[in-house]
Amino acid sequence: MTLMAQPRFSCSVVVRPLPEQTDPEQHLYGYAYTINIRNTGDEAAQLVARHWLITDHRGHVQEVRGLGAVGHQPLLKPGEQFEYTSWAQIATPQGSMQGRFFCITEDAHWFEAPVAEFALADVSALH
Repeated sequence: MTLMAQPRFSCSVVVRPLPEQTDPEQHLYGYAYTINIRNTGDEAAQLVARHWLITDHRGHVQEVRGLGAVGHQPLLKPGEQFEYTSWAQIATPQGSMQGRFFCITEDAHWFEAPVAEFALADVSALH
């Protein structure tokens, strides 16, 4: 009996405030987020698309869908990683993001790489 290959991408996130995209008088708060995507499975696979839910503290949700990540659709062999930085803007000083990447193996099996909910907040400003 042959074991099925297990495709898996693991994601981690680092968030920082973006003062140049923040204007409290206009209810605009910008945050940069850096995503590290690592192929922790046992076969090569390609990141094809993304889906994000960006929620402010009042519960307003922005939905973002698109091909790739910052214009890239990396093919990652086991152990390889891809990192990118993007940003989001919300109407409250705090919020959150969560999402997933849609990926495909070289033999055309689809799988998802979830990104757990993470905070959009200036932790240095929280008391």
